[in-house]
Amino acid sequence: MRISFFTFFLFFPFVALLQGSNLAPKYSNEFLAIGVGADAMGMGNAFISQSSGASSIYWNPAGLNRLNKWLEVGFMHSSYFAGIAKYDVLNFAHQLDEKSAIGIGAIRFGVDDIPNTTQLIDNSGNINYDNITTFSAGDYAFLFSYARQLGVEGLNLGGTAKVIHRKVGDFAKSWGFGFDLGMQYELSENWRFASVLRDATSTFNAWIFNIDNDMQQVFISTGNEIPQNGLELTLPRLIIASNCKYNIGESGLYAGGELDIDITSDGRRNTLLKTSLFSFDPHMGINVGFKDFFVLRGGVSNIQYTTNLDDSKKLNIQPNIGIGVAFKGFHIDYAFTDIGDVSAALYSHVISLRLRLDKPKNAIE
Repeated sequence: MRISFFTFFLFFPFVALLQGSNLAPKYSNEFLAIGVGADAMGMGNAFISQSSGASSIYWNPAGLNRLNKWLEVGFMHSSYFAGIAKYDVLNFAHQLDEKSAIGIGAIRFGVDDIPNTTQLIDNSGNINYDNITTFSAGDYAFLFSYARQLGVEGLNLGGTAKVIHRKVGDFAKSWGFGFDLGMQYELSENWRFASVLRDATSTFNAWIFNIDNDMQQVFISTGNEIPQNGLELTLPRLIIASNCKYNIGESGLYAGGELDIDITSDGRRNTLLKTSLFSFDPHMGINVGFKDFFVLRGGVSNIQYTTNLDDSKKLNIQPNIGIGVAFKGFHIDYAFTDIGDVSAALYSHVISLRLRLDKPKNAIE
């Protein structure tokens, strides 16, 4: 029963992946592929098997059921492109009972104070700097998760509903909706397996553009197409993973690692393995720690071939490192990582905080 249920959940998502693989462009809603939490980023985002608590809202909703606390609050902040873009995450996870948990989260990736120079040259052909205004471009996601332990020993299932809002000044905005489904299966004390189907039914973003006549003329004169209202789809992405963790004697030291493979269904991407239908992006991480107090992390991701000027191929690998410390339910994690552009190597410092709380005692007691 255990093996058959696990196998069914692991391979059933391929049915959804095979449907409509040519219906959407690549890299839709990519701000949701950056990652959440410095602990995960330090391991190259190989995290869906070991995720627990508030960050599971993003990584694997099934991990919520491993919270083992009444409440966890998580916050992360990082900046990219020399501080131009800001990335912020706030998550809450609450244990309902021994077999179920819920979570809510919010994500923002945005660039503020962008100069709008479309009206820099007035109707007379003169440059007027007073016509320059500023606007913000922001991507927002609001996540709502539920997890439950089923009758199969060691098996947790979970789901996340996503509401997505993207806004570019007053020029364009969109609203979208989608689902993630997750599973974690603890085979033994040392081994855990997991799978996540992101955008399980495809995520829909409905775009509305507000382009006035003056701006339309700017688009035409610069050779750009005038944007049209429409629907954008994010196709399913399957992630499968395995995680191991072993204690080193009776010292309190432990060592572990995880391997994740992202399988996208939007055609050929620049990944290590790819076909005309699917692309396979492996990434992995290791951690060594002492009890729940201290941990060192490392990982590799974005393994891909790039083409040099002489048409030769070069294998690029993005390294990631991190560290975490904890004291009485308070966790602080740090990662030195990249947003994903291997060629530019735009590394950033990522810091995340987690606070785990026990259930408040009754005042009468």
